[in-house]
Amino acid sequence: AATDIARQVGEGCRTVPLAGHVGFDSLPDQLVNKSVSEGFCFNILCVGETGLGKSTLMDTLFNTKFEGEPATHTQPGVQLRSNTYDLQESNVGLKLTIVSTVGFGDQINKEDSYKPIVEFIDAQFEAYLQEELKIRRVLHTYHDSRIHACLYFIAPTGHSLKSLDLVTMKKLDSKVNIIPIIAKSDAISKSELTKFKIKITSELVSNGVQIYQFPTDDESVAEINGTMNAHLPFAVIGSTEELKIGNKMMKARQYPWGTVQVENEAHCDFVKLREMLIRVNMEDLREQTHSRHYELYRRCKLEEMGFKDTDPDSKPFSLQETYEAKRNEFLGELQKKEEEMRQMFVQRVKEKEAELKEAEKELHEKFDRLKKLHQDEKKKLEDKKKSLDDEVNAFKQRKTAAELLQSQGSQAGGSQTLKRDKEKK
Repeated sequence: AATDIARQVGEGCRTVPLAGHVGFDSLPDQLVNKSVSEGFCFNILCVGETGLGKSTLMDTLFNTKFEGEPATHTQPGVQLRSNTYDLQESNVGLKLTIVSTVGFGDQINKEDSYKPIVEFIDAQFEAYLQEELKIRRVLHTYHDSRIHACLYFIAPTGHSLKSLDLVTMKKLDSKVNIIPIIAKSDAISKSELTKFKIKITSELVSNGVQIYQFPTDDESVAEINGTMNAHLPFAVIGSTEELKIGNKMMKARQYPWGTVQVENEAHCDFVKLREMLIRVNMEDLREQTHSRHYELYRRCKLEEMGFKDTDPDSKPFSLQETYEAKRNEFLGELQKKEEEMRQMFVQRVKEKEAELKEAEKELHEKFDRLKKLHQDEKKKLEDKKKSLDDEVNAFKQRKTAAELLQSQGSQAGGSQTLKRDKEKK
């Protein structure tokens, strides 16, 4: 009903003239003042192999020295390191978060190097979604950690993109605004750099990798953004070292053969990158992150949870009905699982009882066998004992008879001796 009323109000909207000044033309100024007072946040993800100058470029972009530990080549896997800084320029405050991929491209097996990056980006989307779904939301003070821009550092090989770069950018293009840049572009010549840019662009197109295109729908920036889109990927050089060139101190890199000026557009595209990333399109990057990448994640996540905009009859589907339907479905599945578990438990009990009965039967049979064996052994022992007793009795009888004969013999011998003695006398 509320949707129908809103639609009717929109259809019946009329344009009326004002007789005098009202004051709502100051609304843009109010928005500007409120935004300035609240401050802004911007999050950059730097993806690239170790040693391509990611930290140096960040220091050069924001004209400061960010604290951070240097990365090594001995990491067992890819780790994402996040650091947040509060910056102030004039009266505008910026909460800047720089996320670097430590150990990216250093492993022998690089097959899953992109997974920690994808998981990190999804984790920031999930944290924002959970904050949105809370009953008491504090989005106006919530630190938005979603990645607004991904600077993908490409090694200055001069040949073609590595398989790792193509796979990683393909996995990230639907989750973040990718801006490819050729790091340490002073390592290749100008003619090689032009061919390298063409080669990178053709490979990205042929592999279906969607990189961030600077918007051309706004007339005020359409011309410069259209021109800059043709310069992608940007060939950049970073340096925090300042050298005196002419009468000015400029950021540059000193080589034995000459000096490369970072902010000289004839030497590299650093100025173009800073102009497009910070001075012209920072708000569009934030808006694209929210309206495109986060909305895609949010839609897929809610669809996985069972939420829909319309029912099978193409009628609006309210959140209450969706919740109740999902709850009933969950309760049904829970009851079904509970019944299955009960049946399984009963089946297990029956099987266990059968096993116990079988074991008891085997024990009884074993007991009977042992009992019978014991009785047989006992009978044998008794028979043997009886035979032994008979032998003992027979032996005793023979012994008694022998003793009797011996005594009779001794008596007869004694009488004969006495008779001989008498005869001698």
